[in-house]
Amino acid sequence: MRKTILVIISCFLIKACAQAPKKVDIQIDNNIVGAPITLGIPFPIGELYSVDNVRLLTSKGREIPCQTTEVATWLPADGSVKWIWVFFFAEETSNYILEYGEGVDPIQSPDRIISSNNMRPGGGVEVNTGPLSLSINKLGNGFLDAVYLDSNQNGSFEKEERIASAPSEGRGTFLDILDDAGVDSSKAIINEVFREKGSGPMHTIFRIEGTYVYNREDNNISPFSIRLHTYAGKSYIKVLHTLTYTGVPDKHIIQEGEHANIATQNKKIISEDTADDPGWTQPNDQIAACGLQLHYDLMDNVEITTPLYEGDWHVKGPSVVETINLSGNSSAQVLQKGPERDNGPSLRSLYMNRFKKEPFEDKTSKKKEFRGLISEGKNILKEAERAKGWMNISDGRRGISIGIKNFLEEYPKGIQINPATNTLLGNIWPSDVGAMSFERSHTLLDGGMLGNFAQGITKTTEFIYYFHDDKDTNEALDKKMDYVINSPVAHTDPSWYMDSKVYGNMAPYSKEYPEFENALQYKYEWFSFNQNHQPWYGMFDYGDGKTYYFKGRWYQWTNNEPTVDFMLWTNFMRTGNSKYYRMAQEMSRHTMDVDNVHWPKKRSYLGEINDAIDFWNYKDEPESTPYLGIGRRHANEHWIALLSAHVWIQGWIASYYLSGDHRALEIAKMTGDTYIKRIWGEHDLRGRRLYLSVLNLVELYDATKLQRYKKELDERVDLMLALQQEQGGNLLLDRFGYSQPYVALGLYKYWQITGRKEVKKALLDHARWVRDVPPLNHEMESYLATINPLLIGYEFSGKQSFLNEAMKRAEMLKVGRLSKDYNEFTDIEVFNDALLEVSNLPKSKKGITNWEINQGLRVFGWTHAYNIPQLLYWMKKENKTLSK
Repeated sequence: MRKTILVIISCFLIKACAQAPKKVDIQIDNNIVGAPITLGIPFPIGELYSVDNVRLLTSKGREIPCQTTEVATWLPADGSVKWIWVFFFAEETSNYILEYGEGVDPIQSPDRIISSNNMRPGGGVEVNTGPLSLSINKLGNGFLDAVYLDSNQNGSFEKEERIASAPSEGRGTFLDILDDAGVDSSKAIINEVFREKGSGPMHTIFRIEGTYVYNREDNNISPFSIRLHTYAGKSYIKVLHTLTYTGVPDKHIIQEGEHANIATQNKKIISEDTADDPGWTQPNDQIAACGLQLHYDLMDNVEITTPLYEGDWHVKGPSVVETINLSGNSSAQVLQKGPERDNGPSLRSLYMNRFKKEPFEDKTSKKKEFRGLISEGKNILKEAERAKGWMNISDGRRGISIGIKNFLEEYPKGIQINPATNTLLGNIWPSDVGAMSFERSHTLLDGGMLGNFAQGITKTTEFIYYFHDDKDTNEALDKKMDYVINSPVAHTDPSWYMDSKVYGNMAPYSKEYPEFENALQYKYEWFSFNQNHQPWYGMFDYGDGKTYYFKGRWYQWTNNEPTVDFMLWTNFMRTGNSKYYRMAQEMSRHTMDVDNVHWPKKRSYLGEINDAIDFWNYKDEPESTPYLGIGRRHANEHWIALLSAHVWIQGWIASYYLSGDHRALEIAKMTGDTYIKRIWGEHDLRGRRLYLSVLNLVELYDATKLQRYKKELDERVDLMLALQQEQGGNLLLDRFGYSQPYVALGLYKYWQITGRKEVKKALLDHARWVRDVPPLNHEMESYLATINPLLIGYEFSGKQSFLNEAMKRAEMLKVGRLSKDYNEFTDIEVFNDALLEVSNLPKSKKGITNWEINQGLRVFGWTHAYNIPQLLYWMKKENKTLSK
């Protein structure tokens, strides 16, 4: 009997232990009570099979409502969940616990969003968050057509509770074009509204697809999109607006044919010898103004408040809220200005001119003039170097606040209130600062081309709108605006990201190997320092950084080579430092918007109209450009050079996973569809184009599980393996030795999710090749890029020779300790000299050492960023130390 009881108790205990929930620690940096939080969390293979078995607790164990979304799975290797999104509203605590397991049953939110999306020709969207009701009409003004605030809290919305509506001229959103004929004002037309993935009872996201049309036939229509985030029980919304520039950027004589760099044929090739054409440097279609506006339904005699920062523009010191009591019909505005765009001379032009300052004036040393202005009419009331970027208007009973993220960094920006028309305008590009033009600054070749590919760039701007009863203090309003302007960042412990293995074997940050961490962290801090002190700011520049530092000056925008944004996402996951989250997010947004070709783009056919003629009308629409989805080459300006295989989507998809950025996956799919078209024939299937395409496609397939990407990916992987047999075991042509990370990261992930044995063997054979025949075709760029391939060889074979060789090559990557903390540096030259003092990297025999610690992040991806985290994983696992 006693034995029976013991068996029963043992079984009970085993079952209880098996059902005990597992836990993931979550931390919020810059926590703000009530802020909407979207957190991407990865899971190891086989760990979680349903998001229905996830709940969220505060650090004290109290469960709070959350909304979970399955984002990706481990298929085809396993059906378990790979990535989820967790949405919740922040509490006072900054620490939370995510519990998951078969026995977990989460509570439901008491507040729920109720919405309808009727996209019939005369339909629209109706949204009820509880305190807020809003509508978007398909035949409306392109933005919000009516907003009601339930001030009496009776659960219904009366006529007198309308707080905002469409402006009288019907231009809720606009993108006006300026050319020689004058300003051509746009009219917005809504085409479709979709609910995005991740929508649910607590948080629903609407994607509004529309078109700007113009009065003059010479101005091309321009697509736009607005992502509208709504929140249960809240009276604020987040808005992300994406414009597309479709104008003709300059007046050069357009030749028939294609540039040799990106040719899809060889019959009509454009001559690059057109430097005598003055039209290259003459602007044509310019952005005159762009923004979002509402008609506010408030009483007269409104009060306006808006903050300015004290101190220098590069320091976010304390902010002071200024108050404006309007007199008459004078408008009020907060405006952020900055230096005129000037990218300086190209590296090639300086080289050809033996690095003299002529024929270009060196403007890099001039004072960076930033002006944050508060004005009434034409009178400046207050001025500082930096405006925070929000404005509130109130009539004593109710009010509306609007904030714009990156108000300084993505200058020029403005918010304007006009009592003559009762309009509230958020300026993406303010008309007050003059038009934005896209002509070239010179006619020297850059990136091997004399071109201008500005047509088709995009830009996304993030807003917050808060509709409220006038009970909030200025401090409370400031915190509400910070939901977007200085948004909190949630993350798990770095070890959780690394242990999930979603990006292979990497070690979290630790102090165990300081010389290697110095090599990583000092470089990232150097990049951050220059981004914020040069500064690399501006509407079409922010997020990116320069590539080469030489004699006190920076040259050439990086344009994401080689997947720079993913380096920053990786460092965020390794360190848990929200600074890198923000840098990564801005880099991803810049590269997916500015460094990619988005137009002309034929719309997708949906079949939403019942009449069959709808399809034939669609067939007659102009086709997309063959270059849709390809990237822009690193150059002196973002839009003057293209190159085949110059687009990296790995960081975009990381942004999609970690931050819930839907646009990131949208643009990644646009690039993936270009691969399927194979517009460059066999050229597209050879060399670095092939290696990079595998890295991009494996990430895209893993995120979407769409078979069209799997089919293309399989064929390209098979081709890589076949070519390896002709290259002695080397997966790469010798010419592209620096492309090791594309092969290592791409094929390793492919093997990870498919388990194909021949891929595992190919990676092992490649590891033997680079161990025995180290590539030096790009000197240290190629040599140091082999460290991760060697580590993969060690993982697959267990042979010590691979690990030993990786550690031997890594010796030169070690960096000593700076004489003072990197946060204490204020002068770029002093910081530069200090870094070079502690570096062990060899100098190039051919000129500029572009892999040195004082250069940008471009080469760093091949030599450091995709090798050191993997090396530290194996050193820690095998308890290895390098020789001193």
